[in-house]
Amino acid sequence: MIGTTLAELRERVERLATDDGSYRVVCGRTGERPVPVATLRFDSRSTARLAVRATEQYRSTLRTYDPRTPRYDLIVCEESDPFGDRALPGAPRPDTDAAVSSVSDARDSNEGKQRRIEFCHRVAAAVFEALSDGPYDDLETAVVDAYFELAETVDDPDDLCLCLLESLAAEFDARLSPDQQAALLTDAASQLTPVDRSGQPVATALAALQRRGLVGEFSCRSTSIDRANRRRTVQVTLSAYALSVRDGRLPVLPVAVELSRHQPEWSLSGFRVVDAERGWRLVVELGGSEPMSLSTVPVQSP
Repeated sequence: MIGTTLAELRERVERLATDDGSYRVVCGRTGERPVPVATLRFDSRSTARLAVRATEQYRSTLRTYDPRTPRYDLIVCEESDPFGDRALPGAPRPDTDAAVSSVSDARDSNEGKQRRIEFCHRVAAAVFEALSDGPYDDLETAVVDAYFELAETVDDPDDLCLCLLESLAAEFDARLSPDQQAALLTDAASQLTPVDRSGQPVATALAALQRRGLVGEFSCRSTSIDRANRRRTVQVTLSAYALSVRDGRLPVLPVAVELSRHQPEWSLSGFRVVDAERGWRLVVELGGSEPMSLSTVPVQSP
């Protein structure tokens, strides 16, 4: 399976890396650091170039699942290179923003779409990576088949990345137990770039999803905490969720992955979803010993 190849390529990249290296691999156009080199350092320019080649192979393999996997012009940068501080090509100049507001709006819209597409592909790659470590060949095949079938119903190519996540969520729900889902999604979350876990985890995770165009406005409040039994619930109201209800169930897989990245103390155990007038009400359940489905959730009436 392709997933096994992804695992082998990732291991090849990781074997090249070192904790105290001064070289990184980045995109020469945007400065982004894509999977699987996002957090890695290398001890020499020549070693980093080997990582570039392996990363290009990795992303080419991922593109077999989804032809719209983002492409990068990968280069090697030394840590002392102020690449991240330089103005990138096409970056707006403060003294010209007012004169080109319509162009700026169009650029912002396109950048927002690209952030969403890239996030979806990062999550999908991490999930496929987790699947590749276990006996899940049939599940991987089912996801790809479901994705291609669903993609035929989509008019906007920019929405294909959402179809990929929806297909993953549906097949996870159909083929895996809640415990299996929890283990795989936790594994997938661990393969993404580490995040600061010092803030409120649910609010911070939702803010990250908002920046990537997965959700619109949101609010959240803690509704109960049972420290003795390590249980906690958080009520969330959100609008403009990018994924669609299918067969009466809302795909929440990307929410689960992002929340798992931000949970230092409380493991994610499940969701309840209620159809609200202009969006959704989610009850996020943390802690407890028995997880519920973390990929899709039945939509309840108000």
